[in-house]
Amino acid sequence: MKVAIVHYWLVNMRGGEKMLEALLELFPEADVFTHVYNPSAVSDLINSRHIYTSPIQKLPFAKKLYQKYLPFMPRALDSFNLQNYDLVISSEAGPAKGVIPNPDAYHICYCHSPMRYVWDMYHDYFKKAHFFTRFFMKRFIHRLRLWDVCSANLVDHFITNSSYSARRIKRYYNRDATVVYGPASIEKYCSVPRNTDDYYLLAGQITEYKKAAIAFEACAHTGRKLIVAGSGVLKKEIRRWSRTGFVSFRGRVSDEELASLFSGARALIFPGIEDMGLIPIEANAAGCPVIAYGKGGVLDTIKDGVTGIFFDEQTPSSLIKALDQFESREHEFKDRSLFNSQVTQFSCEAFKERIMRIVAERKRV
Repeated sequence: MKVAIVHYWLVNMRGGEKMLEALLELFPEADVFTHVYNPSAVSDLINSRHIYTSPIQKLPFAKKLYQKYLPFMPRALDSFNLQNYDLVISSEAGPAKGVIPNPDAYHICYCHSPMRYVWDMYHDYFKKAHFFTRFFMKRFIHRLRLWDVCSANLVDHFITNSSYSARRIKRYYNRDATVVYGPASIEKYCSVPRNTDDYYLLAGQITEYKKAAIAFEACAHTGRKLIVAGSGVLKKEIRRWSRTGFVSFRGRVSDEELASLFSGARALIFPGIEDMGLIPIEANAAGCPVIAYGKGGVLDTIKDGVTGIFFDEQTPSSLIKALDQFESREHEFKDRSLFNSQVTQFSCEAFKERIMRIVAERKRV
């Protein structure tokens, strides 16, 4: 079976690229197709494969400004000739599923998320965009939506990472999707001993849509210590809340440093909405409870009252109530075996097994 994997862009190592690594382990002879490729930003495993790029790669500063070229990506996919492949797996969070397989090929789309900036978060992105970007967004967004819906018809089987993402796929494409949880690196954290200290943790990208400021305000106003690990763009917010003495910023940390922070944190605070969210799973793997806004992928990944608790509104007051509730019940979150049994379903091996089951079912048809 000749396999092609189409990944939206290869310019960093985040959840989508970790999933790509798992697919490459499953299909070691697969060829990879992508819009933009930066070898220095991805893993050795990805770099070891045959990688073909679209014409976007040749545009000025494409490795940094790749998202600015989004309107040209649907047409750029036409440059990929996939007629000799039996299995096509498109990995989509940017344009990828619009490739043209041969009539007998099986096209699986692992849709991490229907493009937020095209659909439900369009108004948020538009409001914060530069004038020049808004000018083009107004003129291209309707064409992108039409292309996005039409290209869904080229997919035989949609897969996604959570029930939340499956509902969004149903809303925008009117297609059902099988939930296959994306692979989390739980093995790195399951053996980490708990050594709880008196702080809470916020980890991952520090961006506005992840609502990090809710955690800053809730902890600073109640005198709780918050450690923030991750990079982002909220520089004014970071400077403002650092002055309180309750919020400290570590910046980007290594896997080893993150494991140590999970070990010592009373709980991870997760105030944003993610399609799945790997950070809460990794925290749970280290035995660290999660206090999360109760919407999005965490409803699949966090077991309420067992590996974490939820709060109802994305406001500091709602988070403060959850923190108070957690502290009154903190002794209930000590059983490491309950955390281990919850996170096993998100392992890389579980992901591979489910993918191969879907491919094998197609073979029997």
